[in-house]
Amino acid sequence: MSRAYSDIAFTPAVRALQTRMGSRSAYAAFDHAEDRRHTLTEHEAEFIRERDGFYQATVSETGWPYVQFRGGPAGFLKVLDASTLAYGDFRGNRQYISVGNLGGNDRVSLMLMDYASRQRLKILGRVRLVSEAEDPALMAQLRLPGYRAQVERAFVIDVEAFDWNCPQHITPRFTEAEIEQAVQPLRAELEQLHLELARLRAASAHQP
Repeated sequence: MSRAYSDIAFTPAVRALQTRMGSRSAYAAFDHAEDRRHTLTEHEAEFIRERDGFYQATVSETGWPYVQFRGGPAGFLKVLDASTLAYGDFRGNRQYISVGNLGGNDRVSLMLMDYASRQRLKILGRVRLVSEAEDPALMAQLRLPGYRAQVERAFVIDVEAFDWNCPQHITPRFTEAEIEQAVQPLRAELEQLHLELARLRAASAHQP
């Protein structure tokens, strides 16, 4: 965990509970770390580029959290630089709950999952909603050729903190593409066995 993340996530109420439960000492060192570790490295950038979806949480003006899944082709969440992410807001059911929430509170929390490898990356940031008229070049960068989705606006996320969570309790799950990649060697081996069996049958048929 980074100091930047603990500074935001460990509120006075959280710290008080950690003290009561006996875990405060395990995290106290982060309060004095000189390096806040709030900028993304290539490790985080590569992980983000490989994701085809993430969970996003916003908070309404009435204080209720709202979590939704954002999906698209792998890499639709762009790393613009070490402190900035962006993605195209695809037109959906037009409820505009996240967009409405961000109009009153620009804070956002993202959780990116790699179920197959049991990894998760948590990101805290602030969102700027950018229209086509405001930045057509950015909008062009976020569009995905060949993907049938209309981009209504850009979500530009200024990263304030991130944290890699432990793999405990993450149930491994696999996408169709990951399963296909895993079984491809077995398919190739089976094909070779079929060819060898056909060769042996042919040879046997010609024996007197």
